[in-house]
Amino acid sequence: MTVTKEQIVTWLEETAVVLNENKEYLTELDSPIGDADHGINMTRGFNKVMEKLPTVADKDIGNILKTTGMTLLSSVGGASGPLYGTFYMRAGMAVMAKEELSNEDLYKMLQAGVDGVVQRGRAVPEDKTMIDAWTPAMSALKAAVEAGDDTVTALEKSVAAAEQGMKDTIPMQARKGRASYLGERSIGHQDPGATSSYLIINALLETVKGV
Repeated sequence: MTVTKEQIVTWLEETAVVLNENKEYLTELDSPIGDADHGINMTRGFNKVMEKLPTVADKDIGNILKTTGMTLLSSVGGASGPLYGTFYMRAGMAVMAKEELSNEDLYKMLQAGVDGVVQRGRAVPEDKTMIDAWTPAMSALKAAVEAGDDTVTALEKSVAAAEQGMKDTIPMQARKGRASYLGERSIGHQDPGATSSYLIINALLETVKGV
């Protein structure tokens, strides 16, 4: 099974819807440990992506994702803009000129995005950031692809790992970003970036399943 260009476009549209639906929830999570603007920023960014998407929907997957990244970079405030902008730009660069993606391509695309985030934000697992959702998600996806799982099964395993990684941020003490200034007071709160990351990868699964 391959992931088509149309599905990538649908994934971005679905992401915009899901982030909009969870705007208040993400802002609620961000209130005690951040600037209380994560939901607002992500929604604003993806609304801009939706405005831009029709102009590139006929391009290849790499171009679509690069444009998404550049749009987020220029429209999202705080740390989220540079990090998510980098994610989509690097993901796009990994699959330039492709009209569809094999499971290996899909892994390569997402891993390139995550590598870009790590490079940009200098975060490691257990820093209480989006990396805590992405790292287990990518490990699970890699194992599933290597085992020959179909795309839906591979993404289901990846999403389950991302969800667990997101929940695992609750007892962590933040070591990066605004939340790190709070020291021990950051313990007991779920990281908003890990949460939006989980929502994004789950939107990909829902798109591929055709839900």
